[in-house]
Amino acid sequence: MKITGIEAIVCHARMRNWIFVKVQTDQPGLWGWGEATLEWHTRSVVGAIEDLATLLIGEDPRRIEHLWQMMYRQHFWHGNGIVRGTAISGIDIALWDILGKIQGVPCHELWGGRVRDYIRLYSHLGGGKMEDFYETDPEDASRFGELAHQAVEEGFTAFKSMAVPETMVLEGLKPVRYAEACVRSMREAVGDDIDIMVDCHARPSPRMGMLFAKALEPYNLYFFEEPCWPETMDDIAAIQQAVKTPIASGERLTGIHAFRDMLEKRAVSVIQPDITHCGGLSEVRKIAALAEAYRVAIAPHNPQGPVSTAASIEFGFSSSSYLICESVHQDVPWRDEVVREGFTVEKEGRIVRPNQKPGLGIEIDEAVVKKHPFEQEVLQRSFYPDGSVGDW
Repeated sequence: MKITGIEAIVCHARMRNWIFVKVQTDQPGLWGWGEATLEWHTRSVVGAIEDLATLLIGEDPRRIEHLWQMMYRQHFWHGNGIVRGTAISGIDIALWDILGKIQGVPCHELWGGRVRDYIRLYSHLGGGKMEDFYETDPEDASRFGELAHQAVEEGFTAFKSMAVPETMVLEGLKPVRYAEACVRSMREAVGDDIDIMVDCHARPSPRMGMLFAKALEPYNLYFFEEPCWPETMDDIAAIQQAVKTPIASGERLTGIHAFRDMLEKRAVSVIQPDITHCGGLSEVRKIAALAEAYRVAIAPHNPQGPVSTAASIEFGFSSSSYLICESVHQDVPWRDEVVREGFTVEKEGRIVRPNQKPGLGIEIDEAVVKKHPFEQEVLQRSFYPDGSVGDW
């Protein structure tokens, strides 16, 4: 059995272009689907996939670890940069989809079988609609409460918000009070039985991140995400040690070595590898095993397309440390038209029941994808009041 082709298929999704990876074999009707979505880097990832394809054409798709080592270690440069890491991830996911189809079982059966009966989904405020999640004004605390109530009405028992505003390296009380008012509004809207997460997007400096963490501690967040840059891991660890709130981070890290450093510093309670960036299903399983040794939960970053979601769910059904699955469902109206999924979602509680189909259990409708060709992603830039560059 041989790989005969590797194709990157792009589907526009407003803030992102989904990059679906189709790995074809010499067996009639046997191919696998992966995803390598990286917002604002679509062209470079597609090129990286084409470069990696030269290593893999003619190879046996069943030798997944062998092929992963080739992609990571050959062509001289290791694959721990975000562009090449994303390309590797997309191909790796597709190879696992193929192996599941060959064996006639869902991917989670390849990794030791189910460890749980269902997986809980959490939503972005607004269901992932860009304007609601990313552009709701932190001055408008009541809007955060409205969107929180909406998420619960849609069946979710957990949701994530961007309640922390963009801040300069050091600011006064104003942004802290904004964040506090937004989180208070959400908690009052949904009560104590709903899990609220706040994502800082690594916007704050370490000192501002500490101030936000301490101010929001009374609201008992499920976790507080990326309180400062991952480059300042010691400061993330200091925030983790200073508050009772579980701290989460890791979506910008690629490869097991970066997560080793995070775990050795006891920096987080929740790691958030992105399966489409960190090295795919092969690498995220190694990262999860490492996290297990530190008794740290894993909640993969997953705001991308439907193949990423299917991969996260298959991984979650086989990983005992898996906590919850990030999901978006209202980013673009054609999301459900692009994919057929093997798993089912119950609206009450938004819980996922296991996929019973081989591999990832999905199929991409390429005819629908062609209706939404590449468009430049919606530009997101951030500047502080004095004109200096900020973190979006």
